[in-house]
Amino acid sequence: MNNWLRKNPNVRSVRVAAADLNGQPRGKRIPTRFADKALEDGTRFPFSVLNLDIWGEDIEDSPLVMESGDKDGVLRATERGFMPMPWLEAPTALLPIWMYHDDGRPFAGDPRHALNTVLQRFKARGLTPVCAVELEFFLIDDSGRKLQVPPSPRSGKRRQAGDILSMRALDQFDTFFTELYDACEEMDIPADTAISEAGLGQFEINLMHCDDALRAADDAWLFKMLVKGLARKHGFAASFMAKPYPDYAGSGLHMHFSVLDADGNNVFDNGGPEGTDMLRHAVAGCMDAMAGCGLIFAPHANSYDRIVPDAHAPTSVCWAYENRTSSIRIPSGNPKARRIEHRVAGGDVNPYLMLTAVLGAAINGIEDGATPPAPITGNAYAANLPQIPGDWETAINMFESDPHVARIFAPELIRNLVMTKRQECRDMGELSREEQVEIYLETV
Repeated sequence: MNNWLRKNPNVRSVRVAAADLNGQPRGKRIPTRFADKALEDGTRFPFSVLNLDIWGEDIEDSPLVMESGDKDGVLRATERGFMPMPWLEAPTALLPIWMYHDDGRPFAGDPRHALNTVLQRFKARGLTPVCAVELEFFLIDDSGRKLQVPPSPRSGKRRQAGDILSMRALDQFDTFFTELYDACEEMDIPADTAISEAGLGQFEINLMHCDDALRAADDAWLFKMLVKGLARKHGFAASFMAKPYPDYAGSGLHMHFSVLDADGNNVFDNGGPEGTDMLRHAVAGCMDAMAGCGLIFAPHANSYDRIVPDAHAPTSVCWAYENRTSSIRIPSGNPKARRIEHRVAGGDVNPYLMLTAVLGAAINGIEDGATPPAPITGNAYAANLPQIPGDWETAINMFESDPHVARIFAPELIRNLVMTKRQECRDMGELSREEQVEIYLETV
């Protein structure tokens, strides 16, 4: 038996799970005594399972379904290995997996393989991205017809306002956050600072930077799964949806990254506040691909409620030094930590696709030696700047046709995601906002 399972003999069952294009975990439950087989031989399920819509249904006319006989891929364990699932009552292990063809080729429609492909482009140049993400989410009482903040387990009262960086807001849910940090330790997720945010019952937790971007994406994917599962254990919901409350700020998933050379030096650091030419090349690449990758950063109908002016979410394609109204921000501080903050994505994204889009755009710019326009100053919302797609249909069409996107993502993944989103866009159009929120609350 696997060493981890041998050291944890209380584990009753194993889940094997991969991320589909929406970031939903798809997989199987396996009795512990058969876990070795899944580890050694892999498990099998149809390629089409990584390309379901947000309801978990097949994509109509997808070549992965009837046209191909809905054939199986083989899913093998990632390097992450087994880990606990602390939000479940029975002791359970999770084994993250990713999909291959029978001949060993990676399945191009698997979002984790998409990220790995981009990382190979960095590796070919002797470069290593160092990534960190900031995840915002809401704690929500969804037991009634109207969403509201859960009552504090300490006072029994509901805080009916946003409360930025409030110690009181954190203390009201201290038991939940204490258990969350303990669970992150168990799962080896590097959770760092927690703060309260501007929305009702909204919080943010930062994950520590990591020089393995696949692991950073794993951490974000697993963290979202953990937060949602643990909240239910505490009697309320947690959601990373972009905009659960129309009148309050939405949730983002901001990404910070720098790049190391073969000697471990930060290639964005020139010893001063402005950064290097390499930083500007990466910024230019990110700007060039930003509109085309809008579908990655805003993948759902509800995502576009967040991308509106003056709502703490970027709406334009621009960059700036130490300016949170811009879509790309260069933070101040120690030059050794000079980095790019990409601020466009909502909390509802698939972390694998989001990191692929950002890092893929950056390596495009580095490979091309691209030059960005001058950084902006002042309020980006008030400036006349190119815009990020503000509606779902435009974002889908741009993702399908944009040449910068075609350099980042495999044609198969582009096709699969476009078909998925067109089907969702059609079906979501028949629902009220309340019905849409009910779907997204649990899934994204």
